[in-house]
Amino acid sequence: MTDIDTIMKGIDGLKPIPQVTQKVMAIAGNEMSSAADLADIIRYDPALTANLLKMCNSAFFGLSRKIESIDQAVAYLGMDQVVDMVIMNLGSENLKRPQKGYDLREGELWKHSVLSALMARDIAEKKSLRNKHLIFTASLLKDIGKAVLSKHIENYVDEIETAVRDRNITFQDAESLIIGIDHAELGAIIAEKWKFSGRMVDIIRNHHLRSGWKEDDLELAAIYVADTLCMIMGIGVGSDGLAYRFHPKVMEKLQFSDTDLQLIMADFAEKMHEVNDLLQTR
Repeated sequence: MTDIDTIMKGIDGLKPIPQVTQKVMAIAGNEMSSAADLADIIRYDPALTANLLKMCNSAFFGLSRKIESIDQAVAYLGMDQVVDMVIMNLGSENLKRPQKGYDLREGELWKHSVLSALMARDIAEKKSLRNKHLIFTASLLKDIGKAVLSKHIENYVDEIETAVRDRNITFQDAESLIIGIDHAELGAIIAEKWKFSGRMVDIIRNHHLRSGWKEDDLELAAIYVADTLCMIMGIGVGSDGLAYRFHPKVMEKLQFSDTDLQLIMADFAEKMHEVNDLLQTR
């Protein structure tokens, strides 16, 4: 078993959440905030502004004119989209690196994280769920623990895969058994360190529904379904692959038929060129 203290020290190697991102997230959670408030915070961070403008002008949004300022970005895309892009900017550097312990090449975990976040937001809109920013952010950062745990997993891949096969347990259970902590729990610890809400921490900790699922928790359901669909599509499927339990009741609670789920996957499959263009901006 790996020394847990050594793993925890690895958290310091992550790029910390910038102050401007914290301010943007606070605005997103305040119903009294305006588009002008959002633009005023972003415009004083040149690097963030440049990155956001690149994202706005990507093929993903398909705008007919070039966006040249944050004010234009907010006006054309709306506050919700701009806030989500700020969150994407936060996750990119930590999630883009190769995660050898999970057999994920450079950019694969990032692609899975972004696509599942976009899909979770789409599900939230389809089901009229209120807290779309929470859903998007938690979905984007749910696997942040992998960015720290990966190098420790490298030394125990065979043991973990043997445990999954011989004990008929999930990859997450095998992580806990062999390493002493799993990527979801580690992700929750990171979220706490970054001072995310308790709700965000809980969702990241339980995004594979290891601790069960309350039927009224539709936010967690949306994140779980998006994650599952991305894995079915083969997006960011590493050594842990499909070694997780499937929970059909979640689909039933969201009132998704097999056809509904196939349509969601087909829609995003058609958008993959635009999604890839968006990913290249970071």
